[in-house]
Amino acid sequence: MKMVECVPNFSEGRRKEIVDDIVESISAVQGVRILDVEMDQNHNRCVVSFTADQSVAVEAAFRGIKRSSELIDLNKHTGEHPRFGSADVVPFIPLSGSTMEDCIKLARDLGKRVGEELHIPVYMYGEASMKENRKNLEDIRNKNFQYEQLKESIREEKWRPDFGPASMGKEGATIIGARDFLIAYNVNLNSTDLSAGKKIARALRSKDGGLTFVKSLAFFLEDKKQVQISMNLTNFRKTPIYRAFEMVRIEASRFGITIAESEVIGLVPMDALMEASKFYLQLNNFKMDQILEKKVWGE
Repeated sequence: MKMVECVPNFSEGRRKEIVDDIVESISAVQGVRILDVEMDQNHNRCVVSFTADQSVAVEAAFRGIKRSSELIDLNKHTGEHPRFGSADVVPFIPLSGSTMEDCIKLARDLGKRVGEELHIPVYMYGEASMKENRKNLEDIRNKNFQYEQLKESIREEKWRPDFGPASMGKEGATIIGARDFLIAYNVNLNSTDLSAGKKIARALRSKDGGLTFVKSLAFFLEDKKQVQISMNLTNFRKTPIYRAFEMVRIEASRFGITIAESEVIGLVPMDALMEASKFYLQLNNFKMDQILEKKVWGE
């Protein structure tokens, strides 16, 4: 078997019945295993992680996109996280027996099908991008350019979709791609100062001279009355979680701000947490095979 992971992000994080309906449409495909479902009310977004053999992965993702387009109206959607559509971002990640080339093909096959059968505009990103200026997700959709702005600009040559029509309905557009494993990691601050938060996020961002393999934004969480530094760590081996956390702590201290808590959204590799443990506990010569569960599982 050639297994892949797919991590679709849907623009609904407040109505559990809708998320459950979408997840059910994905899991109805034989051979699909739902690994995790994360809902965030502030971002009004959910992240679903599932694995499947390549032979059924596209069908499962397609069903999730189709069902979300029926249930979610972007004209009524509000939330802190930037979004293009009901099924906002759908990446494929290679697992055992599969390659990045396999995931690129799956992503493009899915993009073509979504465009032709659902008539939803599709933008390809990451390793599956079809245009160089669409390789990075933030160059397509970001805080300053999302559903509302795309609706006005989609007929322009710059924003012509890779698949599907140059027009949008209530379901918006979908961004589909292939990438390596990504860790979604947030740090919440004991502060309501969003201006300071934006400066901290900028100091972290790779493209602004911060940490390599870090993408970051600052949001205000209304329910917690806290500023959140929301990060995507695109290579946790070269920029580990603890380094991103410490960078937030150092930059926040410049403004007299402390950290309240941090959180991982979705799944995280054991290696990533082990590196953080070794750093903070100052473990010397600790090996992965010293973990009890690893011995029990025989992995």
